This record gives sequence, structure tokens and C-alpha cells, in this order.
Amino acid sequence: MTTGEHTMADAAAMRRALELAVRGPARGVNPRVGCVILSPHGDVLAEGWHRGAGTAHAEVDALAKLAPGAAEGATAVVTLEPCNHTGRTGPCAVALIDAGIGRVVYAVADPGEHSAGGAERLREAGVAVEAGVLGAEVEAMLDDWLFAARHHRPRVTVKWASSLDGRAAASDGSSQWITGPAARADVHRRRAAADAIAVGTGTVLADDPALTARDAGGGLVDEQPVPVVFGRRPVPAGAAVTRHPHAAVLLEGADLAADLHELQRRGIRSLFVEGGPTLASAFLAAGLADEVLVYLAPALLGGPRLAVGDLGISTITGARRLDFAAVERLGDDLLVVAHPRPTEGN
Repeated sequence: MTTGEHTMADAAAMRRALELAVRGPARGVNPRVGCVILSPHGDVLAEGWHRGAGTAHAEVDALAKLAPGAAEGATAVVTLEPCNHTGRTGPCAVALIDAGIGRVVYAVADPGEHSAGGAERLREAGVAVEAGVLGAEVEAMLDDWLFAARHHRPRVTVKWASSLDGRAAASDGSSQWITGPAARADVHRRRAAADAIAVGTGTVLADDPALTARDAGGGLVDEQPVPVVFGRRPVPAGAAVTRHPHAAVLLEGADLAADLHELQRRGIRSLFVEGGPTLASAFLAAGLADEVLVYLAPALLGGPRLAVGDLGISTITGARRLDFAAVERLGDDLLVVAHPRPTEGN
């Protein structure tokens, strides 16, 4: 079989490997990976998946279910390129070679600085390697993890709610509630889907947010985003965020790129930036917002409390242009989803 060819058995096994992969934890440093080992005749010999940091990788999990020598000449079908480094566990590429695997099929290349290179190592050992089988499906499943691994930071969503004239609060500072219950429920759904939720210390001091995700009945959802607070001012000992199910991550915010790298190092793949205007503006000005969510209420407030502050733009030609991805009606309000356009060189 030449490079670029794969069989129906390969595709079927990759779909099964994808089903196995999603059994693993959706959050954390490690990706979700599944593996199916096929005999030379295409029969399934073993299956495995990665159960989280410190546990056997999918390939090793599958190999462990086989008797010595049973993998000789077999095909390993894996959702992610077998790793080529030693961390808490050894290199999967070496484990496959030592087991006598004759062929490896994978969907997506490993983008890790230290873990990539498994395919090359396998080829050097005489193992046939086929890449890209069901690549789009596996890319979609590993979306947040791949983004974080490739960019060395979480994917950042910046959200705000405002009146139709762009105000986040009335002149006296009151802001609850600009938008209605349907919009607020949508925010909680998106909070629950994020690894972490961020505000600035100004918002903590002014609004005392809990930074939790809640269901329709007001109860805490099972999987809570990690609270992140940016700023130099101390968080009061009795602040609501101190009672969050997860300990808050405190970052100064002076170097957002470095702070995001630290969050990625901690296993945070997606960050939901909620406020306030100072923090939202900082992410936008730094070009670190990958998605913008604007909840628009059919109301006018006027006054100085803008949803977004100074972005360092002095002329219309310097405007940060975005592309609309979606517009959705939520009760009386509108949700506008937009993605910043890539700048030259990106």
C-alpha cells in the first residue's frame, strides 16, 4: 500500500477510535485520543483510549490488552499521531515499534513542540505510516486542544452585554440587567462550555461576581469553568469568587500573552472573558480575541459607560475589522457573534 491510500477498514476503525477518544476527559493538558488495532486481515484485535494525565496513552492502553507478539504485523489506527517524547509515560511511537506493529494510520499530526515526530520515528523503524484519515472529523473533536497546542494559548472569547448605543451600564454604574433572561441563560451555557472564565479586579470589586455556570433552575452545572482574575488589586477575602468550586487563578494582566501561555500550561484551552470594559478592551487592543460575543438590548442609555474603551485607534483606517459569524434572537435581545479578520502575516 502506498502513502495516501487507506482502506474501508481503516476508515471504519478510525470512526471507532473517534468514539473511544471522546470517552476521555474533555478538559486538561492532554488530548482525547482513541486507538484501534487491526489484524493484517482487518479484524479488530484491541481498543484503547486515553483516560487523562498520568494514565496510559491510547496506543499503550490498546497494546496492553494483547498477548505478547499478538500485534506483530498489525495496523494501529489512532486519532492523533503517536507521540515521540517521554513525559509521565514513554513514547507511544516506541511502544508500537517494540510491539511489532507493521503499519500506523492516524488522523491529525501532533502539533506539540516536544511530542511531535512520532510518524518520522515510526518510518525510520520501517513501519508504514498513513496520515489524514478522517482528519476533518478528528480536527473538530480536538478543536480547542489543537488550537491551544498550536498557538500556545487558550482560544479567547470576549463577551459583553450592552444597550443599542453601546453602553455597558447607566451613568450611575448600574448594569443589572441590561439584557433579559434568555440572553443570560445563553451566557451561562457558554460559560459551562469554556475551560475558564475571566474578569478584571475592577469587576470583582464592583459587582462581586461568582463566576459560575448555572442551569435553567439556578443550580450549579457539574463542570464549572476555572475562575481567572486579572489585575494587581487584591481580591477581598469574602468575595464570591473565593467560594467558587475551583480556586481562582490570579494574574497581573501586565503581559496578556504571557498570562495566556501560563493558562495553557495549566491545561486551559478556552477562556471566556466577561468583563469589564477595561479587560475586554485590553484583549481586543492586544489582538488576542478570537471571537467576540455582543448581547444587544433594545435600549438606550447614553452617558460615559461604554462597553469597550480605548483600543489605541486614532483613525478610521485603523479600525479593527471583524466578520459576522451569526446573529441570533434571544427573547427581546440580539446576540451578535463575530470573528476578527486575520492581520497581514497571520
